[in-house]
Amino acid sequence: MRHRLVVSLVAALGCALAHAQSPQLETVVDGLKTPWGLAFLPDGQFLVTERDGTLRTAKAGGKPSAPIQGVPAVDAQGQGGLLDVITDSDFARNRAVYFCFSEPSADKKTNSTALARAKLSDDNKRLTDVKVIFSQQPKMDSKLHFGCRIAEAPDGKLFLSLGERFKGMQSAQTLDNHFGKIVRVGKDGSVPADNPFAKTAGALPEIWSYGHRNSQGLTVDAQGRLWEHEHGPQGGDELNLITPKLNYGWPVITYGENYGGGKIGDGIAAKAGMEQPIVKWVPSIAPSGLVRLKSAKYGPAWQGSFFIGSLKFGYLERVKLDADNRPAEQEKLFADAGRMRDVREGPDGLLYLVLEGHGRVVRVKPTAP
Repeated sequence: MRHRLVVSLVAALGCALAHAQSPQLETVVDGLKTPWGLAFLPDGQFLVTERDGTLRTAKAGGKPSAPIQGVPAVDAQGQGGLLDVITDSDFARNRAVYFCFSEPSADKKTNSTALARAKLSDDNKRLTDVKVIFSQQPKMDSKLHFGCRIAEAPDGKLFLSLGERFKGMQSAQTLDNHFGKIVRVGKDGSVPADNPFAKTAGALPEIWSYGHRNSQGLTVDAQGRLWEHEHGPQGGDELNLITPKLNYGWPVITYGENYGGGKIGDGIAAKAGMEQPIVKWVPSIAPSGLVRLKSAKYGPAWQGSFFIGSLKFGYLERVKLDADNRPAEQEKLFADAGRMRDVREGPDGLLYLVLEGHGRVVRVKPTAP
């Protein structure tokens, strides 16, 4: 009897310690309105987009700033608005930022995803030299599927994910438009000569890969590889390793189905000449925000893992791959934290999450030694 009691106490103590030492969330910025994208400034401040078209800075523990002046007109309706933002890898020298947004046409009847470059003033209060360096073509009368994640490659080129705008789903398979594509451009909007379709007749030269649906996760890992995740229709969310020129299948193949049921495309999940996802989710988790953690701040188990926010279920998912890029570990973290719109690794090596509905930026505190 005494032995059983000791074993039970040890087990209970072990569970308590494990719970006490598990990573916790702490709020670093509060009081935001539908935040979408997050970037980091060298002085420790955050740069945050709000979907209504507002760009702000904020300090940890402080209140968001007044709106930064100079943001161009944004078509903030449906899923559109001011969306992703990143700082240039040489920001300390050039103070350049890049942001993507739903750009209205001149008559305001249509819109598309656009990528802009600007210079942030030294006092962080205004944008100057604002220039749209890429605009998705053609524009469309749609409030859906803007995509709009940005990633800078080690060579300084910019990747941008573009949704197929829902109405343009069939166009994701053709190269004469930007629907359902990932594009690659220079920092001035120029087309790199080594883009895979730069010399293909009838193809838009910015295209890097195609056959995508609506990607709200894009990241470059420590090895310089590009990763993307995208929303499936009803099931079939995907994590993909992106290779130039390849076709990722939408809407011909998918692990999802029409809303309310019924097949999409060929009604199959695999076809020759079309890429398979590294990870798929059925049912959908509605992924948004993506990072592959470089830091060792959380220990070896988390280092090299992907972290993906769930809009639908409000948790953070960790995915670790084996040497053959097959899922080896998957776990759900911080259940019911709230709609996670963005996931970033900060300069301090810690994970930062944008909670859209709560209007907060939170930080994942590492386990105490």
